[in-house]
Amino acid sequence: MPIQDPEKQQLAQKHLLYIKVCRSCGARNAASAVKCRRCRGDELRWKRRELKR
Repeated sequence: MPIQDPEKQQLAQKHLLYIKVCRSCGARNAASAVKCRRCRGDELRWKRRELKR
């Protein structure tokens, strides 16, 4: 069921797409993270974002 409200859709996209992923263990971390929450490594990358329409 697609979200019809544009504000809710924007909030959901921000929550799901703007995260950091650890390069060594693959854990999902907050956007403000400096170290991984699981392995404490500091090799984080932004999740690749591509909206499919």
